[in-house]
Amino acid sequence: MSSPRLVACVIALALAAAACSSESSGVGATTAPNPTSGGSESSQDQSENATGPIDERILRSTDTDAPFDLSGGATSGENEAAVQLGSVDELPDRVESLIRVWETDWTRSTIDYSDLLAGIPSADPRDAIPPIDNPVFESPSAAGQWLGADEPGALVQLNGEARFYPLSILTAHEIVNDRFGDVPVAVTYCPLCNTALAFDRRVDGDVIRLGVSGLLRNSDMVMWDDKTTSLWQQITGEGIAGTFAGTQLDLVSTQIVSFSQFSDNFPDGWSLSRDTGFGGRSYGRNPYVGYSSSTQPFLFDGEPDPRFPALERVVGVITDEGDKSFPFSLLEAEVVINDTAGESPVVVWWAPGTTDALDGPSIADSKQIGTAVAYSRTLDDGTELTFSAGAGEATFVDDQSGSTWNLFGLATDGDMAGTQLAQISHRNEFWFAWAAFFPEGDVYGA
Repeated sequence: MSSPRLVACVIALALAAAACSSESSGVGATTAPNPTSGGSESSQDQSENATGPIDERILRSTDTDAPFDLSGGATSGENEAAVQLGSVDELPDRVESLIRVWETDWTRSTIDYSDLLAGIPSADPRDAIPPIDNPVFESPSAAGQWLGADEPGALVQLNGEARFYPLSILTAHEIVNDRFGDVPVAVTYCPLCNTALAFDRRVDGDVIRLGVSGLLRNSDMVMWDDKTTSLWQQITGEGIAGTFAGTQLDLVSTQIVSFSQFSDNFPDGWSLSRDTGFGGRSYGRNPYVGYSSSTQPFLFDGEPDPRFPALERVVGVITDEGDKSFPFSLLEAEVVINDTAGESPVVVWWAPGTTDALDGPSIADSKQIGTAVAYSRTLDDGTELTFSAGAGEATFVDDQSGSTWNLFGLATDGDMAGTQLAQISHRNEFWFAWAAFFPEGDVYGA
């Protein structure tokens, strides 16, 4: 097992390399980070490897010319009571030295500025880790030419479409500014917290573009927007500093699943292509080798909650009535947990497969950690279900009708065939991150 000190050094080098690889130190950097030594492909090699047989590679670029629907999304000022008076003088010296050219309104804040840390040593670290602003997608058959069956990715379903964002790409870029039809969406991933979350990018009838600020809080990525240079907490989607402080982005349901789970269940879906516009990047390599096997989170100020290992994964369920987390170690043992979050009946399922993107040097060959997802147990007609593990792998049976359900909450056999469980907001973060950002949340088994 890697020592915490060694892992911290590796991660520090990864973050530093991300900044150094940019063509410029400021906004608009155009070169992808390459935080691992060796294993990189030239842009020509990557293009050849990504192409494959022409009849199996179906590229689908986003519909950039179509107008957005601006009627939805977040409204600023709805949580104005949480905003407090702040000052740029309250920023830590190291952070203050990095943000001098930013136009952020530092008088508006929902946090203690002393909690901010500088994650990337750059004169202006914004987008030193460059987001993907013009994503290109390919069919599952084309993606299967380079993705391993158990490789993890963020699955986002919206407007009748399913898209898979491989963590092998998200670890390098952390944000994809995408669109589902006329809805602008940002798909985000913070490797240090293992949080894959998607957000509606509409605020006050306008569309924002989210980027990586280079700052961290409790190890979690802090994002910035191109309209006001406000800062946003990735793990919550909350504006924490600037004009949009106190604004809550609308969450779009996201699940971390394996590529085979996605491709088997969504053959007409789309997978994010390696054709990102950033050549010279070996997307299958893990720049955070040994991180999830370590005992101490990187750039975390304070002592992690001791009830579970800091780097244990949990399913964090968020509801209007209350929040609750479910540790993977208990989920793997029980497979199905029927429970409540606040007053909301929920079920959490675990299935084998899915590799750890943050342990071994090769994501495809890393250890398996399984897939965990959460759903509401209440149907549209008010029926409340309970579940047990099914006879087949990644199948589940409701105790009321004996119908069989798949990992994605769809009844595939029995009296309820065709019924879809409602997804609830959840994420697969590390325990230390859940405990830091949701300290009042309940914990299953604790």
